Amino acid sequence: MNQDKSKLSEVEHIKERSRFLEGTIQDSLKDEVTGNLYAQDQQLIKFHGSYVQSDRELDKERKAQKLEPLYSFMIRVRVPGGVASPAQWITMDNLADKYGMPTLKLTTRQAFELHGILKHNLKPTIKEINESLMDSIAACGDVNRNVMCTVNPYTSNIHDDVQRVALAVSEHLTPKTKAYYKIWVNDEQVAGPVEDITEEPIYGKTYLPRKFKITFAIPPYNDTDVYAHDIGLIAIEENGKLAGFNFTAGGGMGMTFGDENTFPRLGNLLGYAPVDKAVDVCEKLLTIQRDYGNRENRKLSRFKYTIEREGLDFVKTELNKRLGYDLEPAKPYTFTTNGDSYGWVKGANGNWFNTLYIEGGRVKDTEQFQLRKGLRAIAEILEGGDFRLTGNQNIVIGNVSEALKPKVQELLVQHGLEAHQDVTPLHQHSIACVALNLCPLANAEGERYLPSLITKIHAILEKYGIPDQPITIRMTGCPNGCGRPYLGEIGFVGRAPGKYNFYLGASFNGDRMNVLHKEALSEEEILAELDPLIAQYAAERTPNEHFGDFLVRKEIIKHNYSKADFHLV
Repeated sequence: MNQDKSKLSEVEHIKERSRFLEGTIQDSLKDEVTGNLYAQDQQLIKFHGSYVQSDRELDKERKAQKLEPLYSFMIRVRVPGGVASPAQWITMDNLADKYGMPTLKLTTRQAFELHGILKHNLKPTIKEINESLMDSIAACGDVNRNVMCTVNPYTSNIHDDVQRVALAVSEHLTPKTKAYYKIWVNDEQVAGPVEDITEEPIYGKTYLPRKFKITFAIPPYNDTDVYAHDIGLIAIEENGKLAGFNFTAGGGMGMTFGDENTFPRLGNLLGYAPVDKAVDVCEKLLTIQRDYGNRENRKLSRFKYTIEREGLDFVKTELNKRLGYDLEPAKPYTFTTNGDSYGWVKGANGNWFNTLYIEGGRVKDTEQFQLRKGLRAIAEILEGGDFRLTGNQNIVIGNVSEALKPKVQELLVQHGLEAHQDVTPLHQHSIACVALNLCPLANAEGERYLPSLITKIHAILEKYGIPDQPITIRMTGCPNGCGRPYLGEIGFVGRAPGKYNFYLGASFNGDRMNVLHKEALSEEEILAELDPLIAQYAAERTPNEHFGDFLVRKEIIKHNYSKADFHLV
């Protein structure tokens, strides 16, 4: 799509001038006057996997002292397909102590995050990440980001094959720029020589209009929320083997308060292609967004808005034209949940896998539970095993041999990790973003607050005799949707400190969004709204009926997914 250059967003001009994302980042890093980067480099460093942050709780005090905010950086580390080695886990654990906050953050998209990295520590941190054969390139920015994949191999014999395709897609769509290695690892690319480039063969010099996300799911588990992404690949198994994938396109969770042109959206089912076509289909869909996405208004630049503007039929026709063949009709599949299953399970390969609940995805030690120390101790003995990050911010201790399982279990008990699993189904089916105090976009609390609110909601379930009922609960500090709040049977989106927009009615398996029920509620008002709804649910539900489905069946929640479903009008 031809766009008037004079109308392009400033970020588009920054990318075009950047020399394939190099910009003036090296000069910014050398500037000792400020803890921040130059304005244009604050945009470019996102492509390198980092965002500038500040401790917002200190900003007022520092301003009174005539000091700039206490700037630091978040580094996001890609884990394509969600599987990391014990050595890589140990590297991330070391870096958290050496350069950042003494915690690890597991994200909702199967990546690691380090927080609190000071500017002069950015380069050594990213260099050490690369030495572990991980990287942060394309973890953020207007490119394809970390590729997600179902990580529970005991669900299907085809898991390893799906994982290999996810890694192939990730590798194919990773930017080819030399700037990342030139800036952060002194041209020393761990896995081979750095080749100079004069173009990005897939992206071009201005990359994509906005971020792009791809995820794989293996039915019956939708633990990666496949419909919430720009491209979703749903694995199709035939006769015990991976046959191919159904493709979805146009999902995305973000929106902007007060802008009725913005909205969350689920991806549309496009059709089916065999395994050997998966990388090709992903590339061609991405290039459609590259060529037709909105580069003038970044609030309307995601693939979902391209599909809304151009039409789904146009995208299908354009895809088939670029492929040189038509996708086949989608094949049948069924999802039952978008949550994780917990505890020890034996995989098809004879090894053991243990999914652990990690509150808010924050791996830290407390007086009761030594999560970091325990997982570190397990990593140090986990020969032949792995760590699998889930899309629900949890961790799977994977590929544990029969001989090693008793020792791993002993370490779980010794560090309180077994006791840490004694939480309610509500907690186990919850997600929260970082929000305050670190995220500059947050209007309200997220990760630090949600557990206490869930405890109070659980008390209502106990009151009406259904304490073990799982309900998906999602909370974010702003409407951008990092925690996928619009896919919660109960969703909370921060409106102001202590106030949340209250959403209800998503499905338990992630194939239906919720809708706005009430706006800007306090905790007291939230609990008052939920009490009679849970009472009615406990009394009138059908066998095995989930809360979101009940609200829709009883027409307590009505939706047609217009702008009015997400914005009060």
